[in-house]
Amino acid sequence: MWYGVANKSNLNLRLSRNFTQEKLPQRIYLIAELQQSNAPTIMWFRQDLRLADNPALCAACERGEIIPVYILDDQGAESWKMGGASRWWLHYALEDLNDSLKQGLQLFQGDALTILRDLAAQTGAAAITWNRCYEPWRITRDAILKTALKDDGLDVQSFNGSLLWEPWQVLKKDGTPYRVFTPYYRRGCLSAAAPRRPLEPPEGINLSKNSVHSLLLKDMNLLPKINWDEQMKVRWDISEAAAHERLDEFVMDELQDYREGRNFPDKQNVSRLSPYLHFGQISPNIAWHRAAEAGAFITNEQSLDTFMSELGWREFSYYLLYHFPKLPTDNLQVRFNLFPWAENADADLKAWQQGKTGYPLVDAGMRELYTTGYMHNRVRMVVGSFLVKNLLIHWHSGEAWFWDCLVDADLASNSAGWQWIAGCGADAAPFFRIFNPITQSEKFDKQGSYIRRYVPELANMPEKYIHAPWLAPSEVLTAAGVDIGDNYPAPIMDIKESRERALAAFAVTKIQPKEA
Repeated sequence: MWYGVANKSNLNLRLSRNFTQEKLPQRIYLIAELQQSNAPTIMWFRQDLRLADNPALCAACERGEIIPVYILDDQGAESWKMGGASRWWLHYALEDLNDSLKQGLQLFQGDALTILRDLAAQTGAAAITWNRCYEPWRITRDAILKTALKDDGLDVQSFNGSLLWEPWQVLKKDGTPYRVFTPYYRRGCLSAAAPRRPLEPPEGINLSKNSVHSLLLKDMNLLPKINWDEQMKVRWDISEAAAHERLDEFVMDELQDYREGRNFPDKQNVSRLSPYLHFGQISPNIAWHRAAEAGAFITNEQSLDTFMSELGWREFSYYLLYHFPKLPTDNLQVRFNLFPWAENADADLKAWQQGKTGYPLVDAGMRELYTTGYMHNRVRMVVGSFLVKNLLIHWHSGEAWFWDCLVDADLASNSAGWQWIAGCGADAAPFFRIFNPITQSEKFDKQGSYIRRYVPELANMPEKYIHAPWLAPSEVLTAAGVDIGDNYPAPIMDIKESRERALAAFAVTKIQPKEA
């Protein structure tokens, strides 16, 4: 521990939910005076499944009675409707939110505009509040929806409950968006207004007595029909309280060594806040300010700066998605449009998905993903590089698999991350930065603890050979119970040859313009 018990106790008090907070400007609520005193307000929960630091909820509660609703609206999402792991998380997040609202959460499924209109007509609601979302399909839908509801005579207010800085607030001097992270974050964000202080949870939530016909949670069919989620149930506590606890544990016990420790997949030096942030069970403002307060108690300022910049990377991903709405589908660097991706690579893709490539670190990461809905960030870079560079499989295939398997499947971060690793995005890693899964394993999982956890076939391999078991003498393999090609696969390709093939493929892109 890096501080004594007394100091930890003091820090815990400072980082409790009673941290210094601000209230929304009172002017936001003045319009309520124009409404009938008994008219309820619909609070539309979206990616903000929490009570603490929820601007739209605070605004709704200031008006009086509220009708809290959640609408599963897949109609406009098309191929980007939530994947299986995200739907699993959503089920338990809604269950927790409903408990927090004393079983008052109303659940619906279908077209949001139709549902909100019908609900307003049934209940006599005078207003609707929500926090903004930034996926392109949601931006388009919400604009249409807001206009239509205002035309119906409803007062509609939207708020920022998901980002530290709105994407349109941070621009270069010439008014164009940044395409490189460091100037975006250091020159743009950190020179802009500081992220607002978190808002207090409403002191009293006055639920409307209006009776509405809504769905039961089980009727939304969010849980899998087969039992692939057993380890996920063990791994995650899906609640707003758990999000705050995880943040407290991180800033008190792990933030000190975050800068270096975050690279080691078997260490507990990452926040694992991403699914809670994605579903809004905790806000980035709470994470930002709580970490900043903790910074006064740690000696490694670089760790604090690194964690804050990781929150900045989340912002940058949303920023890119907002300014470049084709980020999930189109190469930001158009020279990659003619990249010669491998054809007929279904077998290689399946091996990668199943964690049966013969490269232990890659296989461990892919199995962690499938069984827990999560993957350590260092390993995400390794498995991503392996897919798009060593196997020459289009980043779209990796993006789609992650979308279905990750509990933190965020359209902005997922798209930006895959474009980064493929070398075709904004501020992307150079294509020739090809992560060697063997050297990465030797460096960041030296003893093989992470590999042994997720690849049990290799549990008895000695440290010397666990990173490349096919190189082990036959007597070592026999002693470890490993039969290459039988109970553990042989490598599906040669690392050196695949690197040379990748660089040759990349050479084709050099004749293309660098960007649109």
